[in-house]
Amino acid sequence: MRALPDILLEPVVRAALLEDLGRAGDLTTDATIPPDATTTVRLVARDAGVVAGTDLARLAWTLLDPRIEVRIDRGDGSRVAPGDVIGEATGPARGLLTAERVALNLLGHLSGIATATAELADAVSHTRARVCCTRKTTPGLRALEKHAVRAGGGDNHRFGLDDAVLIKDNHVAVAGGITAAVTRVRAEVGHLVKVECEVDTLDQLRELLEVGADAVLLDNMTPYLLREAVRLVDGRLVTEASGGVDATTIVPIAEAGVDLISVGRLTHSAPVLDIGLDIDPDIGPDAPPAVT
Repeated sequence: MRALPDILLEPVVRAALLEDLGRAGDLTTDATIPPDATTTVRLVARDAGVVAGTDLARLAWTLLDPRIEVRIDRGDGSRVAPGDVIGEATGPARGLLTAERVALNLLGHLSGIATATAELADAVSHTRARVCCTRKTTPGLRALEKHAVRAGGGDNHRFGLDDAVLIKDNHVAVAGGITAAVTRVRAEVGHLVKVECEVDTLDQLRELLEVGADAVLLDNMTPYLLREAVRLVDGRLVTEASGGVDATTIVPIAEAGVDLISVGRLTHSAPVLDIGLDIDPDIGPDAPPAVT
């Protein structure tokens, strides 16, 4: 899949390294590892899942010590089983060990998001529905987490408040209704900006169809109501279901015929994928030790 440019990734990785190094650097590694020691480490999957964040792991090492060379064997979007080698890094041992936690934290977090996305996307692959994320992301990591959703086979919703209009229930309440809210939006935003509006009932949906929009967010509707909503829309709007979506509910929601299913838990609650860092075991009985 298309990688994010390093210029977007470097500030995140640099901040994480600075946080970990603190005021005095890596006291443990600097005291135990000779400055001229070199080694090779491998990123190894402990659990089955989908990989995302390999470029962040690479940058964690190369920003700390440009002499470190990183090779990625299983790039973002790859499915891995326990024991699979994702990649390896070779170079000064101090740099490899000092950046280990930052590399694993970012790689495990994003791979967890990709894995959670893949599980739901696979579950509804027999339907037209696509799984998408929300803005319920970790502050400062939104672009990375949304990249991980794509790595898992999902779609992205808007990235921020400025790239699309989403009229939520509170906007409707304060504006005085769906018609008033949509009318004001149409008078304010440019012609290239998509407009989506949240509805909770079929009556609200009928009102939205009268005033017009590009998409409708069908919030917390039962599969029966979702089917009725899809029938009413009849292809005139993109239909998105949200609310109460998990592994136990997503299939009947998808089978109701909606185009998209937005799932906040992809980014705010996905468990980390367990990925370990091992000293290269394939050095052979006659080769020098892994750390020299």
